[in-house]
Amino acid sequence: MLQIRIHGRGGQGVVTAAEMLSIAAFEQGRHAQAFPSFGSERTGAPVVAFCRIDDKPIRLREPILAPDALIVQDAHLLRQVDVFQGLRPDGAVLINSRHSAEDLGLGEIVARLGRGRLVTLGATEIALKHLGRPLPNAVLLGGFAAMTGMVSLAAVVHAIGRKFKGEVAQRNIVAATEAHDMLAAQMQETGA
Repeated sequence: MLQIRIHGRGGQGVVTAAEMLSIAAFEQGRHAQAFPSFGSERTGAPVVAFCRIDDKPIRLREPILAPDALIVQDAHLLRQVDVFQGLRPDGAVLINSRHSAEDLGLGEIVARLGRGRLVTLGATEIALKHLGRPLPNAVLLGGFAAMTGMVSLAAVVHAIGRKFKGEVAQRNIVAATEAHDMLAAQMQETGA
């Protein structure tokens, strides 16, 4: 079973990201579940959402304490919340930031996880370019598909089309595809 924990802030589409990830997994013939955990439901408050993906039915319903992968939609949370808590030693981390992991002070975690296991992506900038709003969720899912291979870009595109309609869907698909292609090229260059 693959367990993904998504950290962000209220209003960034954290819950929607988990839902789209589960839809992408369903599209690929797998079982999935997505659910949120709210502390305060106000805009800007830290929010966590969870997604599990498996080849057989999933019976667990509790929060994910030992994730295989993390998606961090707001890099400022790195200083406020222990987002790495419980991360498996071979885990994968995607952080929304235009700064490198080293610039974020994460060199020790990069060294522990290994090359290509902690990646940053300027998802907010890509979202602003294509959506005109700082909503990085679909962008990060495109990058996550390239980084981990847990879901395909085609499945992410399908999930975006199920969650959004019309021009909003098309803009999110373009943004997610750009992020996917950017990270796929980066991973290939670094041999990760």
